[in-house]
Amino acid sequence: MRAKLGWAGLLLALLVPRLPAAQPASAWGAVQGPAPGPLRIVGSTGLGCIQGAEALPPDGPGYQAVRLSRNRNWGHPATIRAVQTLAAGARRAGLPDLWIGDMGQPRGGPLTYGHASHQAGLDVDVWLDLSPKPRVPVAARESIPETSLVLPDQSAVDPRLFTEAHARLIRMAAELPGIDRVLVNHGIKRSLCAAHAGEPWLRFVRPWRGHDSHMHIRLRCPPGSPECTDLPPPPAGDGCDATLAWWLTPEARQPPRGGGGTPPRLPAACAGILSAR
Repeated sequence: MRAKLGWAGLLLALLVPRLPAAQPASAWGAVQGPAPGPLRIVGSTGLGCIQGAEALPPDGPGYQAVRLSRNRNWGHPATIRAVQTLAAGARRAGLPDLWIGDMGQPRGGPLTYGHASHQAGLDVDVWLDLSPKPRVPVAARESIPETSLVLPDQSAVDPRLFTEAHARLIRMAAELPGIDRVLVNHGIKRSLCAAHAGEPWLRFVRPWRGHDSHMHIRLRCPPGSPECTDLPPPPAGDGCDATLAWWLTPEARQPPRGGGGTPPRLPAACAGILSAR
């Protein structure tokens, strides 16, 4: 099984890097606005930064951004467009407003809590709460609870909560222009495979720990971003194979902790982006 899961080990290393010793997360989190200058992504979503980021408006057709006090509603313009495209499509499909969670910080970089990625302006968390929603004041969106959609053993979705509308929304995300992957809990992936095996969009829906109440949408490096580093593309096929069963093994349920050695540092150019005035 280990030989078949080589891609998983590589993905783990890229998605969950240790934070660099220089330019600590607290420094990135303290910056309130984007770095001036031309649009520029440096590094990867797990070890990178962004210049010229834009803020997602708190409200738009088909969505409401939550927990805005975190100041994590920033991203590349392509990410902003992806959110707006998904929300508009969901509205046309008759779905309620989407809660939009964390994107990235104004200049990207490591976050002090909650994520090891979301560093290059290409990630966004979209909650899988499809209950009807009125327009909620921004302040009231700070404490909205999240609800898990998977069974306690994570073997599949909770059939009382997960519907075909959820599958439709995930498919819409997986078919966005420029999509790299959509991360969901492996129980969600397993149930999608049971209903939609063989459909091409499932290739981009990948299992990952957590993600039982939201999906994590990631875009590939946009054109004209030579300093941006993509992850390896998802393996061919729908992902409904033995690699999915691995997530229920003791090895998967008890991931190894980070070891010793020299932690990776952010690309050198990120220091200038952090300090730019």
